[in-house]
Amino acid sequence: MNNILVIGAGRSATALINYVLKEAAEYGWSVTVADADPELAAKKIDNHPNGRSAWLDVTKNNDRQDLISRADVVVSMLPAYLHLEVAHDCIRLKKHLITASYVSKELYQLGDEARDRDLIFMGEMGLDPGIDHMSAMQKIHEIKEQGGTITTFRSYTGGLIAPESDNNPWHYKFTWNPRNVVLAGQGTAQYLEGGKYKYIPYNRLFKRYRSINIPGMGEYEAYANRDSLLYREVYGLKGIPNILRGTIRNKGFCDAWNALVKIGLTDGSYPIHDSDKLTYLQLMEAFVSGQKEGSVREKIGTLLREEPDSEVMQKLEWLGLFRNKKIRLKNATPALILENVLLDKWKFENDDKDMILMQHEFEYEIKGEKHLTLSTLIMKGSSIDDTAMARLVGLPLGIFVKFVMLGKITATGVNIPVLPEVYNPVLEELKNFGVNFTESTKQLK
Repeated sequence: MNNILVIGAGRSATALINYVLKEAAEYGWSVTVADADPELAAKKIDNHPNGRSAWLDVTKNNDRQDLISRADVVVSMLPAYLHLEVAHDCIRLKKHLITASYVSKELYQLGDEARDRDLIFMGEMGLDPGIDHMSAMQKIHEIKEQGGTITTFRSYTGGLIAPESDNNPWHYKFTWNPRNVVLAGQGTAQYLEGGKYKYIPYNRLFKRYRSINIPGMGEYEAYANRDSLLYREVYGLKGIPNILRGTIRNKGFCDAWNALVKIGLTDGSYPIHDSDKLTYLQLMEAFVSGQKEGSVREKIGTLLREEPDSEVMQKLEWLGLFRNKKIRLKNATPALILENVLLDKWKFENDDKDMILMQHEFEYEIKGEKHLTLSTLIMKGSSIDDTAMARLVGLPLGIFVKFVMLGKITATGVNIPVLPEVYNPVLEELKNFGVNFTESTKQLK
């Protein structure tokens, strides 16, 4: 195998592209980076002798299939809903496929066809999902090999702003796809606690957060991800009484985000008519039109049951939601209007640093003794062009691509990285890039 195709040259692809170009120089491979913005793709290649850029409108079937036909391994960095078309092409053209996105039911249904063609389709090979799977499975297998029975598994990940770059009252900036942040958590979160199923609908999700302590960093908030139950069997934890996967945010974030949910600003299901002619103040007034007394700000406070000078109201004020400034977006949904506000207020500046936090909690019993192990990863980026998010999404992809190109992966079909032949070598190489988990264990009574 000689040819690697990376489709998508966005921010999260930078570390991946840099890694595969370096390995391509050593092994004599060719790397093509294709994007709808050819200048961006060319910038990522940066005149590397083993790389070339290509223009691609991924909706153009012939162009897409032409590029895929020339590759041996395809890495899709596209939005998740576009992976399926690429996957069908890879089946037809007999090419391996690797993505960082959650594997959809439709993609899993291609498993037999991929296996029959000896193809490797690996999804969830980024940060979360990705490094979270690999690091958790490595520890789960280790505990089981010691004869342990795991009774609790909780895993939390957050893409945050580093403390030294934290200069706004929300203690948050965009370090990844803004649309995904605005729409995060929609649906119903499902998990297990004390052997009982727990369900939290979206309208209550950000009120049902929990506090967690990150050693060396302090207290944070975490809210439940959509469906933690999916991973019981995948992780070999069938019958476990406690399992939860969650997202980390700084203290105070969840209450303020819950206010945006309660107002209706995270709803992307309908357009606001003539939104370009409205001011933000008029939009907010429209959400509380049934209340007769007080200013718009006071009405919003009443809706939220917040005191006028509360931290939540101060955060809303800081976003500019009570300004007489025109929205200037035609027939936009509330979610799109909110995203546009946040793109300005939560902008990641050139000298800002981001930070990734990941923490697993394992409670288990060995020979009648109960233990709690915390496994924690903390990584900071260095700049807007070298973020921790891009590193931790891109490096696992790149490392896995190398192992596929070298013929070191045997698991065909559609998989996620919970197999020892995948997670052991990938995690080992990630250590060279500073991806190290710190562990602490204590005995429980």
